Amino acid sequence: MRILIIGGYGTFGSRLVRLLANESQLTLLIAGRSIKHAEELCNKLRGYAATTRALHFDRDNSNIEKELRIIQPDLLVDASGPFQSYTKDPYRVIKACLTTSINYLDLADGSTFVQGVSQFDAQAKKNNIYVLSGASTCPLLTAVVVRHLAKGLTRIHSIKGGIAPSPYADVGLNVIRAITSYSGQRVALVRRSQPTFSYALTETIRYTICPPGHLPLSNRRFSLVDVPDLKILPDLWPNIDSIWFGAGTVPEILHRILNGLAWLVRWRLIPSLTPFAPLFHWTTNVVRWGEHRGGMFVSIEGSDRDGQKQERSWHLLAEGDVGPFIPSMGIEGIVRRILVGKKPASGARAATMDLELQDYEKIFQKHAIYTGHWQTKGSGRSDRLLMEQFGPFTFGLALVTIAGKLHLIVRSWTLFGIRLPTCLSPHGDFYEFEHDGRFCFHVEIKHTLIGLIVRYHGWLMPTV
Repeated sequence: MRILIIGGYGTFGSRLVRLLANESQLTLLIAGRSIKHAEELCNKLRGYAATTRALHFDRDNSNIEKELRIIQPDLLVDASGPFQSYTKDPYRVIKACLTTSINYLDLADGSTFVQGVSQFDAQAKKNNIYVLSGASTCPLLTAVVVRHLAKGLTRIHSIKGGIAPSPYADVGLNVIRAITSYSGQRVALVRRSQPTFSYALTETIRYTICPPGHLPLSNRRFSLVDVPDLKILPDLWPNIDSIWFGAGTVPEILHRILNGLAWLVRWRLIPSLTPFAPLFHWTTNVVRWGEHRGGMFVSIEGSDRDGQKQERSWHLLAEGDVGPFIPSMGIEGIVRRILVGKKPASGARAATMDLELQDYEKIFQKHAIYTGHWQTKGSGRSDRLLMEQFGPFTFGLALVTIAGKLHLIVRSWTLFGIRLPTCLSPHGDFYEFEHDGRFCFHVEIKHTLIGLIVRYHGWLMPTV
């Protein structure tokens, strides 16, 4: 199977190439304006099972159809972007694929672009090809998770989601350009069952991502972003009351600065943040601290067959450098299904129905990615934490299962209700476990400045 990947050496394209490089049935045509960069990536992938080739390909070329007829790929993947900036004939690559009857996938995160792909549905079906847009975290993974969470519910009232990248994730300039293009601008969404709008990065919530049994991410500030989910998901669940999606970037001080600048755009004191994209890109990739972990959450509220209200949420944690690969895993999943004979149905549409959660889970299992569900709704900075009070101090403890033992890990603390820096909190080794019918415990409390405070261990046994 020959796959032409436009932007194949870019931020997301190169990650997709690496995800598929172990598949011997594939020939990966790494394409873009720079043949040098494409060749460099091909050289790095020597020895992998897939065949790789470097190609020069300019999506703005007037002879795209001619080039595609020469290359003759089975599938074209557009991983270039930013799709928000495609103003002049934004669907020219899709049109070329329709003309040459080549299947098409993209990683588009522009809501207008993804929603507009359906206009080519009839022609795609006539040519017996599939044209799937937004085969990425948003809206594909979000839609997959919502379908999973909604099982047994007769109606979904609200959908809320967010992505929390690691501060050490390398963010491409095109991603920053996309964000700055809509910061402070109107964003279409649904509230109180009616279409309305808000302003990107001017609305915020706080949320803690925490798959049960795993160390949660630190509580994050999420800001409203313009993603395809806001327009696409209401089409799948037309009776929905509200939908919201945000990004929880850190360090939080930079996040708050971006919020402030977005308000300046909303108040029309400055026209756009787009001219500042290079500066933001440099800052994001240089000024960084915090946990090298990322995550995602999707929460829904709905009603079951008895009319009872249900609150459910799905949480994902990605350790280290694996998080930035998740946007490309949707296309990886679709390609792997194609290789076993499960080709997407012909037509042009947003990619929301072409994978199931089990397809993603198979991919997640190969990486340091952990997921889980909650049946209740958390709130505040202490969401998902066990709160223990010792005099004027209150500690937020995460419950984490490691090697059959339940560990309690300090994630927050306050003095008389005033939040204190976590780096200055007491720490140590606290865990519980069962052994030979006994409840066993080990407690060791230390502090960086004064050393060991207390250590004890023991066991309890039921008397009856």
